[in-house]
Amino acid sequence: MQLVRQTDEKAAERQRRQLRQPRHPGGRARAVAAVLVIAALGSACAAGSEDRGGAGRTGDGGGGGGGPVESPSGGPGRAGPGAGAEAAKKAEAGKKADAAAAVKAQALRAVAAKKWKLAKTPLAAPAPPAVKPKIATRKGFEVTGGASLPPVFTNVPTKEKVVFLTIDDGAEKDPELLRMMDELKIPYSAFLSDYVINDNYAYFKKMQSRGVSLHNHTLTHPYLPGLSYEEQKREICGQQDKIKKRYGKRPELFRPPYGNYNAGTLRAAKSCGVKAVPLWSSEAFPDHMEWREWDRSLHPGDIVLTHFRGKEDWKGSMPDMIRNVMKTITDKGYAVAKLEDYV
Repeated sequence: MQLVRQTDEKAAERQRRQLRQPRHPGGRARAVAAVLVIAALGSACAAGSEDRGGAGRTGDGGGGGGGPVESPSGGPGRAGPGAGAEAAKKAEAGKKADAAAAVKAQALRAVAAKKWKLAKTPLAAPAPPAVKPKIATRKGFEVTGGASLPPVFTNVPTKEKVVFLTIDDGAEKDPELLRMMDELKIPYSAFLSDYVINDNYAYFKKMQSRGVSLHNHTLTHPYLPGLSYEEQKREICGQQDKIKKRYGKRPELFRPPYGNYNAGTLRAAKSCGVKAVPLWSSEAFPDHMEWREWDRSLHPGDIVLTHFRGKEDWKGSMPDMIRNVMKTITDKGYAVAKLEDYV
């Protein structure tokens, strides 16, 4: 071991003498330059490591430089590790904003419910489905050749505790109804007959401007199965044209008067753009409810019928009817949703 150390010391001394006394001109300079190059290379490596974020660093500001972040596969244009966290923060912020908006909307609805003398504040409907449910004709409501015709139904397939409010004809044009429904934010759909709305098309234009969809209930409200196919077509398609002219859109939903129809009714409706025929599960009046189902209750997806009527036709006003039907709906734990979001 002593001999090895002495040999190593002698070799080191020779190297030091060579540096002090080079064996040919320029040798010392080259040696110094080599040392400087090595030092420079080391410095560059260190700088490169910092530019890439360094060991244990992220590339999005965690001590490293700015600019694009290289993806794990080396390809440009991909988000760095911090981008996912940022997206999650934005999503969470969006959820909080939506929740805050919902709370505010329900608070305003509570104020409106008190103003309009409802027994309880109407419940808020859940968000509509991303994909509308498939609608089929209710069993027992089929007609010959009905597989290719618009479905006839009284209930929309859903597990949500929602029902749908629909109002027929158009004889009563109470401005209080427009204000009440707008302030309460209760959605509804109108099925109109021309013979009772043609004295005031503007009323239903105001209704449409508040987000209400206007649908077909024939020109003159006849008993359709008693008419020929051509007569039925004039009633249904004629009203399609009227609504398109007055309100800008040909309806896709049609309700036959009295809920009566035959195969010719559905063929005529299909010929002029009708996609579906919603009937109803229950009917609302200012002082009572009438039920189609044996259990005399509501079910998820039920369609509720009522009419544009005034005190000369029934025991109360349109706002009275809304108070009564909303008490029934809310007491049973249901919210009113927009039919067109589901059909």
